[in-house]
Amino acid sequence: MTAKEDIEDSSAPLIEHLAELRNRILYSLAAFVVAMVICFTVWNPIFNFLTHPICDALSERQQDCGLVLIKLQEGFFVAVRISVLGGFALSFPIIAYQMWRFVAPGLYRTEKQAFLPFLLASPLMFFIGAAFAYYVVLPIAFDFFLNFQQNFGGDVAAGELATEAPAGIVFQGSMEQYLSLTTSFVLAFGLCFQLPVLLTLMGKAGLVTSRGLAAMRRYAVVLILVVAALVTPPDVMSQLIMFAAIYPLYEVSIFLIRRIEKKREAQMRADGTWIDEDEDETEPATKA
Repeated sequence: MTAKEDIEDSSAPLIEHLAELRNRILYSLAAFVVAMVICFTVWNPIFNFLTHPICDALSERQQDCGLVLIKLQEGFFVAVRISVLGGFALSFPIIAYQMWRFVAPGLYRTEKQAFLPFLLASPLMFFIGAAFAYYVVLPIAFDFFLNFQQNFGGDVAAGELATEAPAGIVFQGSMEQYLSLTTSFVLAFGLCFQLPVLLTLMGKAGLVTSRGLAAMRRYAVVLILVVAALVTPPDVMSQLIMFAAIYPLYEVSIFLIRRIEKKREAQMRADGTWIDEDEDETEPATKA
């Protein structure tokens, strides 16, 4: 067999992997396009669902709930944005399945058993974070923002005004800007709730330890407070709510990684490959 034939034989598996990757990408794109078209046909009910937090906040102030179109094409772009986000969310199980089918043949059985739970937990935690943002954080945020109106807040029908300012300031929100603000909150909290999934996966891979994360608690508190200040409205209540939601996830991550380390230690002790770090550090001193 010549050197040229050796090169051709070695390139065959690469070509097969590339063809497999192309097919998985095409399946994922097809699922995304179909889901996007489905969401485009029902974009209006989806948008109406997303307006419940602002409508509830306005109704508490005896104000009518209404958004305006600043640009002529704004409604169309809102429909497209809802279609894209909704299409990705709807097709994500198929996309994740295609990714798993491509990666799984190259994994050992133990690696498959270790990785699959994280693949299932990631969308679940994102959904929990998004629901928390929608039902808890958004009402607080909108109530805070609407407090900057003038001559509103009393019984408008009876002519009662909250202030006596010479100029009335009333909320007339843009349809596109409202959707952008709402989806930003939902995505931010959905991603923040991936923290235990990410840290536990890193602990499973041996990149972080429970002892190291426990020692970094003070820095984690500061980092979470900074993130809360960036993704929430500039009021203390919203920041504390996000901190109260994210920091327990950090502690849960430490607990899960500690359990993984105990199972790994028990398995290595059973196999006779475990090396006690404390004994290993004191052994030279004993010999000396």
